[in-house]
Amino acid sequence: QVQFVESGGGLVQPGGSLRLSCAASGFTFSVFTMSWYRRAPGKERELVADISSIGGSTNYADSVKGRFFISRDNAKNTVYLQMNSLKPEDTAVYYCRAPELAFASWGQGTQVTVSS
Repeated sequence: QVQFVESGGGLVQPGGSLRLSCAASGFTFSVFTMSWYRRAPGKERELVADISSIGGSTNYADSVKGRFFISRDNAKNTVYLQMNSLKPEDTAVYYCRAPELAFASWGQGTQVTVSS
């Protein structure tokens, strides 16, 4: 079945960096757009970034533009999120997903905490 396994989160100081990874399985990864989402405490889940199937097109939420960078490795069925200049408001659980696979369950996510 379709699965998403996120990793790479942790505790980081403001201004720091983290690189998240998401290993996907159960579908033809290379033909689907992939997205990263996040859910901050007390807030709705929001779209952070997405990347087209061959990586030629990316989109970012205004709040992360210029700081976060999404990439993918279709040979490894993995999507990444490089997060730089982290701010406390980036604290959230981060999830990846193929948005066109609406039936798929969400992964467990990876916690990112930005705090001094």
